[in-house]
Amino acid sequence: MPQQAETSDTSAGTTPLPSAEPSPGTFSSLDPRTGEVLAEYSIHGKRDVRDAVERARSAAQWWKGLGFDGRKKWLLDWKKSMARDGEQLARLVAAETGKPYDDALLEVMLAIEHLDWAAKNAGKVLRRRKVASGLVSANQASSVGYEPMGVVGVIGPWNYPVYTPMGSVSYAMAAGNAVVFKPSELTPGVAVWIAEKWAALVPHQPVLQVVTGDGSTGSALVAAGVDKIAFTGSAATGKRVMAACAETLTPLVVEAGGKDAMLVDSDADLEEAAGFAVFGAMGNAGQTCAGVERIYVVDSVYDDFVRLVTDKAKALHPGPKDASYGPMTMTSQSDVVRRHVQDALDKGGSAVVGGLDSIKDGYVGPIVLTNVPENSTAICEETFGPTVVVNKVASLDEAVTRANGTAFGLGASVFTKDAGKAMRVAEALRVGVVTIGSVLGFAGVAALPFGGVGDSGFGRIHGADGLREFCRVKSIARQRFAAPLNLLTMERKKRDMLVSAWMLKNRHGR
Repeated sequence: MPQQAETSDTSAGTTPLPSAEPSPGTFSSLDPRTGEVLAEYSIHGKRDVRDAVERARSAAQWWKGLGFDGRKKWLLDWKKSMARDGEQLARLVAAETGKPYDDALLEVMLAIEHLDWAAKNAGKVLRRRKVASGLVSANQASSVGYEPMGVVGVIGPWNYPVYTPMGSVSYAMAAGNAVVFKPSELTPGVAVWIAEKWAALVPHQPVLQVVTGDGSTGSALVAAGVDKIAFTGSAATGKRVMAACAETLTPLVVEAGGKDAMLVDSDADLEEAAGFAVFGAMGNAGQTCAGVERIYVVDSVYDDFVRLVTDKAKALHPGPKDASYGPMTMTSQSDVVRRHVQDALDKGGSAVVGGLDSIKDGYVGPIVLTNVPENSTAICEETFGPTVVVNKVASLDEAVTRANGTAFGLGASVFTKDAGKAMRVAEALRVGVVTIGSVLGFAGVAALPFGGVGDSGFGRIHGADGLREFCRVKSIARQRFAAPLNLLTMERKKRDMLVSAWMLKNRHGR
């Protein structure tokens, strides 16, 4: 799941690349729980990045030539190698992000599931297939195929440094592309680890490379002549990346932020809904773009629901270890949380759990706000911290209207025992994914595409749509025999035109 990553905080990491120019410098990867320096990485410059793309260009030809079955073998070997050492990767994720080890291991598991699905389904989804030619073109044999684009640049986030970028990396590779991946400078070691696992299997074919650095490295990747960019980060940075891509008409898929809403009807199982609400809002210190930031509860059960959420939230505690969740990975995010909570309180909202005093020393305790006006930044902007707003509505229809009231449109969740009503509500929500009866339920379903609308971005990762996202579509029509009506000539016969006019009227005019 995405995050709020600027090109500066969505940098990408790798082992040092050979370079003909001096490195612009280095930076440190830190454990946000302790401030300990974990490792040093190069800030790769323009020439480094261009060289990586050129190497990828050559490797892409080899990779494409293997075909679906050949690529599947290598991808599954890569998967096995990562899965065997998955606990090591989870420890690295925990060290660089500060999240609890169990959460990190779950992230690794989900990423591996998606890699497995992409490897096994790419051939089925992307192989050339026949399509009907229709009556008028019955003499044509028609087919559609999906060809790899070449080299894909991936700019990933820090909040889920395995799961989120691998949603682009693994699907792009399964589709036949080489990848140059720039992770966040907060989590470069995770990306380096993943790339080294690939290099250990295929040392002479750099189908996957990582470049490390800050925002300048991300900008260099966008300008390096890749065939597509997959960006995860904030809407503001996504717009800047899109503007840069426009200079060269480089296509782009953007997974930006969210302000996801949970809708709770009067017949919902409140205990279950409250448990999911606290998990969706507070898990990973709230640093989940598809997490729960707003909850709209029908008035007849509002007080009971708030009480349940309050009790569950008060039981949580952040900390460096043996805690419910860890620190804010990017320390400046605490300022955003503070600003949103302050605005909610200033506009008349109440804090039933925590408050401004919950924000201290790089950690944010759970904060539950109620009766917050809809024009508050706590409602309209992505907070990206362990906070949630719980507001009262008269009906589920009002909840839908409010849920659709921001510029974001990533995900949402619906809680009602009426299956038909739940589906109607899900279809009315202006978002890319809806979970009924849980939160984030889609994340482990590899066949489901993921992405948003509005300020949450465009394009899709995961599933069949995620594979096609990294392909060029090629249509082929092959004439099998001469057309009964010879219309593709400068010497059309009057008879053929009379028959055509008759067909037009009788096939489509009735």
